Amino acid sequence: MSRIHVLVVDDEPDFLKLIKRRLTKRNLDVDTAASGEEALEFLRSGNVDVVILDVRMPGLDGIETLKEIRKRFRETSVIMLTGHGSMQSGIEGISHGAYDYILKPFSIDDLLERIRAAFEHAQLRRKEGDKA
Repeated sequence: MSRIHVLVVDDEPDFLKLIKRRLTKRNLDVDTAASGEEALEFLRSGNVDVVILDVRMPGLDGIETLKEIRKRFRETSVIMLTGHGSMQSGIEGISHGAYDYILKPFSIDDLLERIRAAFEHAQLRRKEGDKA
């Protein structure tokens, strides 16, 4: 299996550094973006399997970014990050095409398991797209 390429999108720089370090230690290729706009720009130029996307960000928020990802990068799986114990944001993300959502704070092992499942889902979507 090829290495999973993950893009983590969050407006908190310390969180981005921490997650990038922890996921890289687990043999994932990890890039980061500090905004929805930056994430979309990165997706135009890179091959990303899974996007970890914070719901609350200034500017283009997570839900609006998700909508754009679904329009332009249909084979990329998205996992929504939602804080403040709000499952409603995660459910809204699922209704707009997110693969999954996870509540902050979370365990890195739980996140890793969800990333792997989202990657497998993205691989299936690519295979189905190749057949069409």
